[in-house]
Amino acid sequence: MAAAEQTRRASIQLAKEDMHFSAAHFTIFSANERENLHGHNFFVEASASGPIDANGLCFDYTVLKTRLRALCDSLDETVLVASQSPHLEIEESPEEVVVEFDNETLRFPPRDVKLLPIRNVTVEELAHWFTAKVTGDESFAALSVETLTIRLSSGPGQWAETTWFADADPAVTGTGP
Repeated sequence: MAAAEQTRRASIQLAKEDMHFSAAHFTIFSANERENLHGHNFFVEASASGPIDANGLCFDYTVLKTRLRALCDSLDETVLVASQSPHLEIEESPEEVVVEFDNETLRFPPRDVKLLPIRNVTVEELAHWFTAKVTGDESFAALSVETLTIRLSSGPGQWAETTWFADADPAVTGTGP
């Protein structure tokens, strides 16, 4: 293919100051060992790539920023609990969320808890959760994004990232369409 006929591509980096959330959590290391409940100021960044269209745009990245901000807002000032952890037993009622771990009982008001369908509250799992939530959204499906990388930080120097590929088999990557 001649150079003039090749599709031009670009990558858009999003690292806005308001793409963050503050949340409490504890990481589980085994059936009887976990961290103390503590909090972080988490930051989220995204990089998306795709073809540049005739108007000189890859895609409307406002859609991506809006979705990331909404996800951050949904987690802000909450206690994050991994609902898929094999080491936790979770009971919800209108009055409280009770989390049992190795003969410990943690009780929280329901409005303060966000149960996430992840195995552990780690930056690795949160990066995958964000990626799945973004790529599973109808507004994202309408964009011509070929790859999306989400980076999540729990503090300076502590990042995890995951990459979604539009043409990947979701059974292999866990983050496909």
